[in-house]
Amino acid sequence: MRIDLHTHSTASDGTDTPAELMRNAAAAGLDVVALTDHDTVGGYAEARAALPAGLTLVTGAELSCRIDGVSLHMLAYLFDPEEPGLARERELVRDDRVPRAQAMVGKLRELGVPVTWERVAEIAGDGAVGRPHIATALVELGVIGSVSDAFTSQWLANDGRAYVEKHELDPFDAIRLVKAAGGVTVFAHPLAVKRGSCVPEPVIGELAAAGLDGIEVDHMDHDAPTRARLRGLAAELGLLTTGSSDYHGSRKTCRLGDCTTDPEIYGEIVRRATGAFPVPGAGG
Repeated sequence: MRIDLHTHSTASDGTDTPAELMRNAAAAGLDVVALTDHDTVGGYAEARAALPAGLTLVTGAELSCRIDGVSLHMLAYLFDPEEPGLARERELVRDDRVPRAQAMVGKLRELGVPVTWERVAEIAGDGAVGRPHIATALVELGVIGSVSDAFTSQWLANDGRAYVEKHELDPFDAIRLVKAAGGVTVFAHPLAVKRGSCVPEPVIGELAAAGLDGIEVDHMDHDAPTRARLRGLAAELGLLTTGSSDYHGSRKTCRLGDCTTDPEIYGEIVRRATGAFPVPGAGG
């Protein structure tokens, strides 16, 4: 089985619609794909309707969190999307995205970049607007060469000149809320240092003690020594280890299935979940 547990669609900051993502996942030879858009479940219905035979959909989300001034992302799988506590927090994060993006556009204009909010909103479409949409506008203007070039201290990284904070969950609250909704939590790309400051390893231990289920080890932003270090940490803390592409369509260079999750780990995630169940494709 080929299992990719971290992908994004146009419901957040990917370039494939949820339906296109399902078709592309099948074409890439995946057996299981998780839809984990940022702080939203808005792509679920379209993904289910388009699910090809032979492909299983895992519903999820990538939750925006922050602790001690450091941003992190928490992958949540197979939770009840209607559970009110978690739904309320997702809504708070989403509601803050527009004014935050507008403020970043304002900072960029102060730096002399002729980016407009109208163009960023057009790029985002119906998706949850975020930094990748602003980065795409900067690429269009020729300010940078690629979307990834925007995530530096010069521009939109967490310590960047145009960075603006947004409402984010405390990760301990995220774990509690996801568990209350019957879901499973995995810390996304925990040591992706190129993205900015990372959570110290002792905090990962505290998250594990609070009920964190796993950490994403095999990821494009983790080199081989980092992956080995994380596997050792996971073994020490009793955490599951996953692998995923973090696919965003044409917005990033990674491809579906570039990194995958062991079928036994996937089976354990499904076993632990009570809020929702994987959806087998019947040929949408």
